[in-house]
Amino acid sequence: MERVFSGMRPTGRLHLGHMAGALTNWVKLQEDHECFYSIVDWHALMSDYASPGLLAANTREILLDWLAVGLDPEKSVIFVQSHVTQHVELHMALSMITPLGWLERNPTYKDQIRNLQNKDLSTYAFLGYPVLQAADILVYKARKVPVGEDQSAHLELSREIARRFNNFYGEIFPEPQTILTPTPKIPGTDGRKMSKSYGNSLDIADEIPALDKRIRTMMTDPARERRTDPGDPDKCPVWDLHKFFNGDAAQMDEIAQGCRTAGIGCIDCKKMLIAHVVAQMEPIQERRRRFENSADDLADILRAGADRAREVAGATMDEVYGALSFLR
Repeated sequence: MERVFSGMRPTGRLHLGHMAGALTNWVKLQEDHECFYSIVDWHALMSDYASPGLLAANTREILLDWLAVGLDPEKSVIFVQSHVTQHVELHMALSMITPLGWLERNPTYKDQIRNLQNKDLSTYAFLGYPVLQAADILVYKARKVPVGEDQSAHLELSREIARRFNNFYGEIFPEPQTILTPTPKIPGTDGRKMSKSYGNSLDIADEIPALDKRIRTMMTDPARERRTDPGDPDKCPVWDLHKFFNGDAAQMDEIAQGCRTAGIGCIDCKKMLIAHVVAQMEPIQERRRRFENSADDLADILRAGADRAREVAGATMDEVYGALSFLR
């Protein structure tokens, strides 16, 4: 099986956008790939180094969400980045050969400097985060990295770093390729992109009554001011959620036609959506509660995952140190 690596920063509980955009695909990948999934806590410090107090709690929340949606520690290696020291060892080695210009031209770096003006991002670590990202992938010699369609360019720098290292020291790293993940549009309750910073998210951990209440108050097509006004499903955030949660093609046709002709109201549409959300989320939340009540199980999962990750990462670093002619 081809080896896959992906990770998430522990910044708090995950929402339905994370589930639709990444986690559903991760669960599928673990059936026929060798998957390494890491909670990348070092990355979280790059923008929040001044306030790390919630890091441990956020790491636990992400682990619970991963397990809830179906990531299986028997099928995937699930671990915390800082528990495997080879990540930072390879990061150091790769930083020796990565040209500064590559990092300064990184479009994501420029965008975040522009958009996150409330944070101090003028640090070496923030500029160099793509090097650590490359180390995360390359230390497992992962051949595939699942990313959304809008993120595929981010992986190119990892390939360039791998190529440059191999040119200097011999063929050690495969050049990781993307597994393009179709990213459904999952809007928040106000119609904008779902985000905690907007206060519009529907969280995986939200209890069913809370999800019900927030969906009932969701923004819909602005043209439907009255029940008798026809609308356009493609302009309605509720319809975008239907496309992810509602697998009933006949009902989807009924909703779309009813919206366009004012045959159904927005409340009716939301009630049908809620039924599908509840059907999918109830077993997910039940799994989350089961793990939440067993701290020992969570610790065992992370311990076993780190052990498995260190075995693979350690073998890679033995090759790297040999290639660099370090005395061992």
